[in-house]
Amino acid sequence: MAAAGLPDVDALFSQIKTRSVEKTLLPLVKQISSLVAARGEAAAGGAAVQRVGAAVCCAVERFVAVGETIADDNPDVRHSMVLACKEARAAGRAIERVCAGTDGAGAGMVSAARALLASVTRVLLLADMVVVRQLLLAKDKVARSLDRLESVSNFAEFVRAFTEFGGGMVELARLTAERRADLRDERRRAQVAAARNVLERSTLMLLTSSKTCLRHPGSASARENRDTVFCQMRRAMDLIHYVVRDGLPGHEEQSHEAAQWEAGTALGALRGLSTQVRAARARGGADSARRRALAATLRALVERTHDFTDSAYTSHEHRQRILSLAERIAYELERLVAVAVSLEEQTGNSSGAALESACNGATSAASELERALVVAARDQAKDLAPLAEEARKLASDLAHIGNRQRKIASSCGERESERLHSIASQLHEQLDHIIEVCKLLRHIAMSETLQVSAKFAEINLRIYGPQVVTAARTLAAHPSSAAARENLDVFVDMWAWLLADAARLAKELLDLTDERPDKQQYSSLPRPGKHGTTTKPLKAVRLDSDEQAKIAKSGLEMKMMSSEMDAETEKWQGADENNDIVKRAKNMSSMAFAMYQFTKGEGRLNTTQDLFTQAEYFAEEANRLYKIVRQFSYQVPAGTIKKELLEHLDKVPTYVQQLQFTVKEPTVGRAATFSKVDNVIQETKHLMNVISKVVTTCFDCANKYKLDFTGLSAAGAGRGSARDEEAAGGACGDAKPGGSSSDTAM
Repeated sequence: MAAAGLPDVDALFSQIKTRSVEKTLLPLVKQISSLVAARGEAAAGGAAVQRVGAAVCCAVERFVAVGETIADDNPDVRHSMVLACKEARAAGRAIERVCAGTDGAGAGMVSAARALLASVTRVLLLADMVVVRQLLLAKDKVARSLDRLESVSNFAEFVRAFTEFGGGMVELARLTAERRADLRDERRRAQVAAARNVLERSTLMLLTSSKTCLRHPGSASARENRDTVFCQMRRAMDLIHYVVRDGLPGHEEQSHEAAQWEAGTALGALRGLSTQVRAARARGGADSARRRALAATLRALVERTHDFTDSAYTSHEHRQRILSLAERIAYELERLVAVAVSLEEQTGNSSGAALESACNGATSAASELERALVVAARDQAKDLAPLAEEARKLASDLAHIGNRQRKIASSCGERESERLHSIASQLHEQLDHIIEVCKLLRHIAMSETLQVSAKFAEINLRIYGPQVVTAARTLAAHPSSAAARENLDVFVDMWAWLLADAARLAKELLDLTDERPDKQQYSSLPRPGKHGTTTKPLKAVRLDSDEQAKIAKSGLEMKMMSSEMDAETEKWQGADENNDIVKRAKNMSSMAFAMYQFTKGEGRLNTTQDLFTQAEYFAEEANRLYKIVRQFSYQVPAGTIKKELLEHLDKVPTYVQQLQFTVKEPTVGRAATFSKVDNVIQETKHLMNVISKVVTTCFDCANKYKLDFTGLSAAGAGRGSARDEEAAGGACGDAKPGGSSSDTAM
């Protein structure tokens, strides 16, 4: 589309932060792409193109009407929205004229298409801004309620203020849940989820700590409990504010509180360094700007490894290994920079071998340091579950001290206070260790969701952990206080939640690294061995920017198909959580999206081998979906719609077979590998297209005849005759990627 004169689609979508806006824009992008591709026919007044042009114009009119309604209801965006709607309407009419052949040559199509996409995107972004402002207004309302709660002086006033606060929190929870589900960016979704967790879990503590403070106004420990809860809730709302305003025009600022959520990881710096080294190798050197970038990334890496080497809980062996490898990386990068400078100063290629050697040395050292960091973090993560259990027991002992102190004679109070001090010291020691482990886990987290979860665990343990002891001190000073007793119980419950979060995080990361830190696991790929593996590994190749640009169009088309399938399946998923057809379709859509990201040089698929493996699993999933839908088709009464379903379904085995043959085809040389990549993307796109039709028709059948999806599975007992079952298994059995044709049921 860029070649045709349209705006760069990736740049267009980079402005979009939400899925709802993306899904609204995708069909229009697809229609306009088709029109631009057929602009020669448009200039000749082709009947089909005329109809499409008229349809686009009508769709734009309806769209603009909605935009103008939003403008009427929202004075803040009225002027900008009216202008954008006016431009969109004019562009829609221009497209209709071009398609009717009444507006000159086909070049007018490009101009009108560019104007339409730009104006429609502007309308959508302005509409999204309205949603953001509604959320921020709800957040501001809760913030004002918090201010009022903090200033109350008697219990009756507190009850009224807390009731108002509760109503505001319900509305804020609803709006943040909707926004979280709509956000495209994984990190932003995780941050909103973390902030919502803080607000939800802190609300009960806000109630009990405020009651205790009102009951014992002279207690410094009670006031500390309450002030800490207020502070954490305000920080959570600051994070929500930062996330929802991210990307809005004029709001690029980043507060200090939000900045701590954006802190980089050691693995992130290592992989950034490796990317820069690969770029230097591909370009035959590094200019002064890239050398400065290398130096900055190295500084960031060294700084982040300090969390490992400065930790009192890192073993001497791990510490020395990490320090040694960090020094080695610095040396290898010095060597790389020296070679790059030498290449700049001479015109010949005599330093080509030296550059290759320096790049190999740097990437090798980076890989070894990554393994060393993961091993060090894993070593400590194994201790987290018993540490959390011990800390939970210590908190429980604090609660028991409060119970005993109320019953024992005053002469024993001094002994109990000493015991409280002893338990508090042990608890602080355990807390320090747990926080250190969470910090290291964040550095090795391979997904942004896990990074945010680890940061959330670390911050909240650091802030709320000591407050358990503070609540116990309040009860020790007022052993007969029911409010102080309730407050301690609530803080102990929060402590137990946070410890469980940390232990669950450690288990998840241990499972992901799975004792093999040098092998990255892709969440969109089944584990090797479970669904079949390739018997002969392919040579991994990375595509350069020119090669990625060549396959970007096919990748974009596949992304559109996956988005359309997502939209279709989402309409049905809520009706039946056990719908295996939806699960398989969404899994295939996720795999297709990962392959689309590969065409842009992004995502989890880093090499051509990763892409080919993903395509194998995509074909396997299509096999399973075929069998499930074939099983479902036995329920569908004979008729036109069943015939349509079977016509689409019968094409699946052919497309699966073509994709599998393409993946297995041997290649020699970079050109052949690139050709194979292009063919795999094309075959995957064809298969995705027919699967989309199968799913849509399948659900049309279910809706028309009120059919049940439960009990369907790829391996389950089939409904219908044995002959039908044999046909289903024979036509599309479970494939074994990488095997010979005799190993495959195709």
